[in-house]
Amino acid sequence: MKVLVVGSGGREHAICTCFSRSSKVSKIYCANGNAGIASIAECVPIKPDDIAGLVEFALNESIDLTFVGGETSLALGIVDEFAARGLAIIGPSKNASQLEASKSFAKDFMFRHGVPTAKYFTAASTSAAIAELESGSFGETSTPVVVKADGLAAGKGVVVAKDRAEAIDAIREMESLVGAVAADKIVLEECLFGKEVSLLMFADGENFALMPATRDHKRIGEGDTGPNTGGMGTITDDALLASQDLETVVETIVRPSLRGCSQEGFRFRGILFLGLMMTADGPKLLEYNVRFGDPETQAILVRLETDLVDICEAMLAGGENASQTFSAIRWREGSSACIVLASQNYPAKPKTGDPISGIADAECVPNVNVFHAGTAKADASQDFVTAGGRVLGVTATGPDLDSALATAYVAAAKITFEGMQFRRDIGKS
Repeated sequence: MKVLVVGSGGREHAICTCFSRSSKVSKIYCANGNAGIASIAECVPIKPDDIAGLVEFALNESIDLTFVGGETSLALGIVDEFAARGLAIIGPSKNASQLEASKSFAKDFMFRHGVPTAKYFTAASTSAAIAELESGSFGETSTPVVVKADGLAAGKGVVVAKDRAEAIDAIREMESLVGAVAADKIVLEECLFGKEVSLLMFADGENFALMPATRDHKRIGEGDTGPNTGGMGTITDDALLASQDLETVVETIVRPSLRGCSQEGFRFRGILFLGLMMTADGPKLLEYNVRFGDPETQAILVRLETDLVDICEAMLAGGENASQTFSAIRWREGSSACIVLASQNYPAKPKTGDPISGIADAECVPNVNVFHAGTAKADASQDFVTAGGRVLGVTATGPDLDSALATAYVAAAKITFEGMQFRRDIGKS
């Protein structure tokens, strides 16, 4: 079987690694990949937003299965284009991808289907958003408010403002931060309080299989300080979601969401990601993502023991086949942790081109995988250099969370490059 993975980050490296373990896979391609991915897949110079180019490549190379990593390709309708040509692909349709591509669409969808979420207001302009805040509908001037750009913003489109003044500043700055298209509408939300947890699942439109619960650490600084990033580390651990809370999430969020998609004419097939807040009033949904998260994927897939190809085939087949396969998915016992090593000046203006040392030493630590996110090869010497903001994801498994974290940090300490930064409190805050 020939497999094509679409994307170029640590998430895609983890996905390619999973496919490389399958006896059913004879060849892996990655578009456009990175220097680390190149060790297990053939990287092809086609960008994830070049849908026509990806279709042509898949047809010419007789690709048997395509797996989409990121949201941009999905929002552009890659699944619809592949399916129209009889190409097997994992991911939701363009219509279903609106659950992530438009925050206002997602919030309205939650409201229509009774999914518990925060109070919200969608503004058609920055002036309308400011007027809504000044009306007092989101509480007193000292009340925290969440400001979201409606469209895709590569993780930069959400600001948790501590009061009305900061929220108004965020609204005014949103277009310059994420672009005019993403900020065409502004969604305001009440600020929910509690512990954040993410829950991902494989879905065929009706059946689903939950993955281990995970928690991401978005801010650059320890103690959850500083600006938001694409993610500085993540953990998986059974203690993140109590069994009773998990049952509540399934009955009040998972099932209504999948049922709502079917009722609205776009059955959800692929990876559904729920961003949850565990409030005093029970679990509430913050947002949908329609694909694997990054770096959540790295921490999740190192625990997957079932062949990813079998799961993909089940998602495509649906029905009883999917139900049986989903119920038999096996996960490695214990916990996992991913520590992101970021470049100097990330997330503002990441410095690139710095030589990286110690990757091989880190990979020699038992139960460790080093996933490449932003690396390149410098020259004929074949040394790795930094090529992005998030450079590497040092990921470890263990019988419990403390041991997984300890192993990941031991491995991370073996890697160096100029200006390297990482959080030392992943899994602790």
